[in-house]
Amino acid sequence: MDSGKLSFWLNRWLLIPDGEEFITRTSTLLPVKTATHGIKAMLKVTDDADEKIGNALMAWWEGNGAAQVIAYEKEAILLARATGIASLSTMSKNGQDNEACRILCATANRLHSKPDKPLPKLTPLHRWFSSLKPAALEHGGILARCAEVSQQLLSSPQDVVVLHGDLHHDNVLDFVSSDWLAIDPKGLLGERGFDFANIFTNPDLGNPEQYVARVPGIFKQRLEIVTEISGINRERLLMWIIAWCGLSATWSLECNDCISVQFEIAELAIAELSA
Repeated sequence: MDSGKLSFWLNRWLLIPDGEEFITRTSTLLPVKTATHGIKAMLKVTDDADEKIGNALMAWWEGNGAAQVIAYEKEAILLARATGIASLSTMSKNGQDNEACRILCATANRLHSKPDKPLPKLTPLHRWFSSLKPAALEHGGILARCAEVSQQLLSSPQDVVVLHGDLHHDNVLDFVSSDWLAIDPKGLLGERGFDFANIFTNPDLGNPEQYVARVPGIFKQRLEIVTEISGINRERLLMWIIAWCGLSATWSLECNDCISVQFEIAELAIAELSA
């Protein structure tokens, strides 16, 4: 991204750089402080259409389960910065997975609440899954089962809400006084079970060398916690886990990345569903 774009927003919103900028596949981010009150914030600028949808959703949430938006204009968003040192990934790796799972579920419930105001532009969940069926036809195996299950779910949606779309351990941060809040949504509209399914592949998905989500005992304990807090039917939740694992594996195949995490979790879910 043109560095001049960052300068434009720094000047427009009277911001002072407060760290090194970093670049993701879709966006440029820079830690900043507001010149007026010295509030620690994060400036994010993007040209990506999906990220812009996510930015609009962050503004729509108004801090209810998500980081507070200080300023927002289409391609740019200024968010309150998480300053806490706790990490859900670290908690899961260090024997506190139950607590991390409960935090993620509570965050999802807040994000899924339905305020009485017009929805922002969102991507329908069935469109998000569009690449799974072709991949299943090409590769077969467990992907075919995942595609079959996803079609069942998408053809008869239940409890449709605004979805985060990428609710995992590293997208819910410690804001100390404001508690745990989400960042980086994809901005989807669909059945709420999808957001909870994301929990089951992490933190392993981001780093396959970690072995937390794939431990059968942890998988079973998460299943109990999520069904309890979300109120989602256990069988329906297992189906969403299978569908999500197939979609995630499809994206990994497109990038020639490892798919072992998704397949191992899908197998655990299929076994539970068949028990």
